[in-house]
Amino acid sequence: MALIKNKYPILERDTNPRAVIMPNRHGLYELPKKCVFAFLGDAIDEYALSHDCKVIAEFESITKMYPIYLTKYKNEEICLCQAPCGASAATQILDFLIMYGVEHIISCGSCGALTDIDENEILIPTEALRDEGTSYHYIEPSRSIRLSPIAVDAIKKSAKILNIKYAECKTWTTDGFYRETKEMVEYRRQEGCSVVEMECSALAACSEFRDAIFGQILFTADTLFNTDIYDERDWGKSAYEMALMLSLEAVMHI
Repeated sequence: MALIKNKYPILERDTNPRAVIMPNRHGLYELPKKCVFAFLGDAIDEYALSHDCKVIAEFESITKMYPIYLTKYKNEEICLCQAPCGASAATQILDFLIMYGVEHIISCGSCGALTDIDENEILIPTEALRDEGTSYHYIEPSRSIRLSPIAVDAIKKSAKILNIKYAECKTWTTDGFYRETKEMVEYRRQEGCSVVEMECSALAACSEFRDAIFGQILFTADTLFNTDIYDERDWGKSAYEMALMLSLEAVMHI
């Protein structure tokens, strides 16, 4: 374990897994090993209500309380939690979940298309470009991070079981929603990124650091393909149910 210093603070980190502020592993909660961590807004609460899910934990942030549900899928207990937008906020909750027992995570959420991809298409990222700050507090600096092959295979297997069409991709994870300039979008395309979102690389880094298995399911929402005419489309809302079902199936196969 070591404190690693650098000219640039974002590249400084401590390899010690213990921090001053930590969830109490042997405290309030004991969560299932399998978890679906979903960027689907109110759809998670609606699913929990319609499936009689039990609240088994809570994460209290400065802005709201996040209920953590227990659901059953094919007779197996799964932890189900809404994920907040942004790498830092999402990783804080994910780290909390892992500390209380989660080991296998499938996340799902929307992404922006950088190439000519229709809305509501299912994508499985195998690599994420680390253009956010959170991941650098967990693992050594690198341009990108590979996602767990175990999780990727589980998602692919589940997509075939559910007869869902998918494609693999490289994603660009960024903190700068309003800094996706024409030149930067083209640069990321040249690096092989076909979509953009705000959390994947950070969640993958946190999971790697904590020895958890993490996989990501993305569905296309807005599009930056034509940088002269930005199109929000419908933010991928029609893919919510499909993404959630795929996530529940996929976490079973890890």
